[in-house]
Amino acid sequence: MTHLVVVGASLAGLRAVEAVRRDGFDGEVTLVGAEEHLPYDRPPLSKEYLAAEECPDPRYREEETFAGDLDVELLLGTPASALDTAARTVTVGDRTVSYDGLVIATGAHARTLPGTEHLEGVHTVRTLDDAIALRAALRGGARRLTVVGAGFIGSEVAAVGRKLGLEVTILEALETPLARAVGERMGRALTHLHRRHGTEVRTGVAVEEVLSADGRVTGVRLGDGTEVDTDVLVVGIGARPATDWLEGSGLTIDDGVVADETLAAADGVYVAGDVARWPNALFSDVAGGTMRLEHWTSAADQGGRAARHAVDPAAAKPYETVPYFWSDWYDGRVQFVGIAPDDGDEQIEVVAGDDAQGGPFTAIYRAGDRIVGALAVDMPAEVMKYRRLIGARKTWGDALELAEQRRAQRAAKAQQAAQQAGEQRGEGA
Repeated sequence: MTHLVVVGASLAGLRAVEAVRRDGFDGEVTLVGAEEHLPYDRPPLSKEYLAAEECPDPRYREEETFAGDLDVELLLGTPASALDTAARTVTVGDRTVSYDGLVIATGAHARTLPGTEHLEGVHTVRTLDDAIALRAALRGGARRLTVVGAGFIGSEVAAVGRKLGLEVTILEALETPLARAVGERMGRALTHLHRRHGTEVRTGVAVEEVLSADGRVTGVRLGDGTEVDTDVLVVGIGARPATDWLEGSGLTIDDGVVADETLAAADGVYVAGDVARWPNALFSDVAGGTMRLEHWTSAADQGGRAARHAVDPAAAKPYETVPYFWSDWYDGRVQFVGIAPDDGDEQIEVVAGDDAQGGPFTAIYRAGDRIVGALAVDMPAEVMKYRRLIGARKTWGDALELAEQRRAQRAAKAQQAAQQAGEQRGEGA
């Protein structure tokens, strides 16, 4: 094993490089990236990067770190265009790069509305260049922001728009936003967050046509004929795995690169991050099939695992994880761990707070007799405790017991705080 090639210079790719160097791998390492930018942090692009008065630097490492401590050859600005698993080569521009081990971490591309690619004022948020352009648009005199898609990216952008003082409308095709991600009841609860902060949310609507004048977006026409005027249109309708370059490679492509439980897609080829589809054994008895995650924590973990397996296949072990993601909306935080079964609201129980007005609250999800998920809004101390239960395959009864313990702890803490406040008032008198 003398040469590891990592295709994809984002979080998963960076963690792949760092992991093998940390473990003492002294062979060649090449990192290929489609963008000219050094690896950077994507989650803030739809949140802090848009909202901050001054642009924060999202780069993970300086260029000197790659050339020095990591001893990595960087091939940035040109995407990989082909993979030959028989010859063990990757084509990058006019160059053919040979590998002994390969990690595919090419991520995903934002989905767009057909016909809007060259229309000024229409944006997606996936890359740093996307965020730079949207940041300028939101601060360029715009008064109205329309977001197509009430998913987490769209919701984050909507929240930033309100913070900047824009009139914000979200258009969502589903009757309940985020129902597929967190369930119907919790989707309704999260929608309350938007409306509470003055964001208009229209559900069960489809964009029929994007309206424009002189090459610039002016609004959208919905399926019922209604028109929504806008200055900036953000499309947040999901992402598709970046797999086009793998056509003819012999790898199995099915909404991502399909891999086995060790993240192996072929001999010497491993996958990580948003492009990876693999069987997560932790949920095989309750969900079955394979899963593909678009989460920061999964990408970071998978990148290191995939690279270690690539340089030492004999030591490869099954990879399982409890999915975790967070999303910042307005002045609060939404956190989710695990999975949300498709069994309906009866499989969800709110164990802290009140979801009727959007929070704060914590809800847990069951599948059979197991706890498999937890959602928290503005209760950051709660969700990770349930993540540990999910990872340990604990029962629903265990989860309810923890919920009762946490309820008692919060009550005791509140009582203590009230007592201290009373004593201070007494001293003041």
